[in-house]
Amino acid sequence: MQHGEALPAEADPQRPLSADGAAHVRAVAARAAVCGVQVDRIVHSGKLRAEQSAQVLAEGLRCETVERLLGLAPGDPPDAAIAAIGEPSRPGSIVIVGHLPALDRLASQLVTGDPAAHVVAFRNAALVKLVPAPPESAAPFSVSWILTPVLAM
Repeated sequence: MQHGEALPAEADPQRPLSADGAAHVRAVAARAAVCGVQVDRIVHSGKLRAEQSAQVLAEGLRCETVERLLGLAPGDPPDAAIAAIGEPSRPGSIVIVGHLPALDRLASQLVTGDPAAHVVAFRNAALVKLVPAPPESAAPFSVSWILTPVLAM
């Protein structure tokens, strides 16, 4: 998930979620919950807008584990996030709440093996589900669905 819409830096340098941004994340979380989406943990970059989005999503999905994960900052390469989320001691479903262009590169790396492929057009507060690809696939994941705020409302 890309974080919800944030206030401009001129209004608040920490860039918290705007009222619309929080509402959009809430709507996506509610629709996902109605559709039966369950997650074991939610991780975020540590930036305020991502942390707030993760907390709102966790409330809507009733996920108790929300934590900061290094490697999800806007300029981070996908390898850091892949290493962190791929810990064998932490199995289960995970939601990553982050930023562009890092999320774009991460999804592209996971789906095609090429971080520059641009396989998902991320939008603020949109939730993207990746699933393990068949063994014969060149990359480990494929896109299953995308839930945008427009579809959730």
